[in-house]
Amino acid sequence: MAKANKSAHRVVADNRKARFNYEIKDTYEAGIALSGTEVKSLRTGKATIGEAYAGPMREELYLFNAYIPEYLQANRFNHEPKRPRKLLLHRREIDKLIGATQREGYTVVPLRIYFNDQGRAKVELGLGRGKKLHDKRETEKKRSWERDKARILREKG
Repeated sequence: MAKANKSAHRVVADNRKARFNYEIKDTYEAGIALSGTEVKSLRTGKATIGEAYAGPMREELYLFNAYIPEYLQANRFNHEPKRPRKLLLHRREIDKLIGATQREGYTVVPLRIYFNDQGRAKVELGLGRGKKLHDKRETEKKRSWERDKARILREKG
C-alpha cells in the first residue's frame, strides 16, 4: 500500500462522489499506461473519472470508462476517449485487488488522477464496498454535524 504526499501533486481529475458511495478500505497508487495524446490531454485538466472503475482483463488490472477527451492539435493521431487503460501495479498488488473483487465483493474505484513530482500520470485507487442508503444518510448526518460544530465553535471564539 503506497501512501501519497498530497501537497506535491497536481490533481487532474477527482472522483468526489466515490467516498460518499463507497466505504473505502485501502488506497493504492498505480501508474497508468497512456499514449502521447492522452498525456497532453490530461495536462489540460478536462478528464473525468466519475463513472470509471478498475477491473481485471487477461490477468492485468485495467481502468474502464475513464473519459480523457481527444487532444485537439493531434489531428489523425488521436486516441479513443473511453478506451480501457492498463494500470501499472506490482503483481502482488494486482493479485490482491483481483482476489478482493472476485471473492470478497469489493470494488476498485479510481479516486483521482494526478501528476506526481516527476511528471508521471498516476491513479489513486480505492478498494471499497458499496454503501447502502442508510449508510449514506449516516455519513451525511455526520458531515452536517461536523460542519455545524465547526461553525458554533468559530462563533463562540
